[in-house]
Amino acid sequence: MPALPLVHWTESGQPHSALWRSESAAPPPGRIQIADDKLSADAAYRLICEGTQLLWRGDFHNARQLLQALARRIDKKPRKPAATPLDAFNRHRQAQSQRARLLGSVLVPFDSDHQVTLRRAPDVQQACLEAYGPSSGPYLASLRELQGIIGAHEWRKKGVQIPALNARIHPHYGVFSPVRGEYIDLVARAPLPGGHPALAYDIGTGTGVLAAVLAQRGVDHVIATDQDPRALHCAQENLNRLGLQAHVELRQADLFPDGQSPLIVCNPPWLPARPSAPVEYAIYDPDSRMLRGFLQGLRAHLLSDGEGWLILSDLAEHLGLRQPGELASHIAQAGLRGLARRAASSRSRLRRSARRTSDTRPCHGSD
Repeated sequence: MPALPLVHWTESGQPHSALWRSESAAPPPGRIQIADDKLSADAAYRLICEGTQLLWRGDFHNARQLLQALARRIDKKPRKPAATPLDAFNRHRQAQSQRARLLGSVLVPFDSDHQVTLRRAPDVQQACLEAYGPSSGPYLASLRELQGIIGAHEWRKKGVQIPALNARIHPHYGVFSPVRGEYIDLVARAPLPGGHPALAYDIGTGTGVLAAVLAQRGVDHVIATDQDPRALHCAQENLNRLGLQAHVELRQADLFPDGQSPLIVCNPPWLPARPSAPVEYAIYDPDSRMLRGFLQGLRAHLLSDGEGWLILSDLAEHLGLRQPGELASHIAQAGLRGLARRAASSRSRLRRSARRTSDTRPCHGSD
């Protein structure tokens, strides 16, 4: 892990410093002012709009109320009407980015054990340990990020009920949560190639939910990959909890493992746009990197009579981020042809890409 940057400020006439933590990759604050319960919301709003970060020294619950008051002031700003869905999407993302930057300006102090050193602060030690790992010293972080960490910790404890598994999946902080389960139901219902394949690949496994579904359906050996160690740790815990660890092998890889399989499944990020923070990579796929990489590498890793399942929402087409026919073009350029399409009510799509095709071996399925 790279060394955390230091931030510096003056408090009661004395210089101070602490480490800076930001899972959203926000830059270290350049101008810090001490704030407490005496600071009004209007004054705080003016300061953060000017680029000042507020290091809170008052009551923790008052800091939460201040953040809510700031959010109301930010959201009152009128927005111009959009001409197209794409224009509306871009303006929404720009507004959300500015909103996140402003609300991220309220900072709270932590000691080296992940405890918030404020009056009436909750015990967030375990939640921060799960998100940040061990701390090497006192640090500052935004209150807004801390709220997200606390929420993720609660989801991790509670879990998400997955009807296809008749069990719960417990997402970790920074790992995409399978709250919307339509795409999982598609994988649970789609006919398996050959009826009972001995092997399947799950590309970009995340929480491990699709690997678990395949294993529970009777696939003898599932190789699930992800390039994020945090996701692999999350998937391993879920598989252990479900008793499926003997049937699923986790590997750290960018897309495919070595070898070939009769079934390869991938649920890439939905939108071909640049994420504004590392935690958004589960939703945004810049220049469709993962989607294109999956399609371009599928033929080399798929057995000649196998199938590749691409689980993808068509939201990008509705927003104008992906042109109609663009996905079909990517599939054709990769030497693949579509066998079937299964739709979910939420506009999710399961596209079953064909058995491998070449100039000399046509597809046996139909579009």
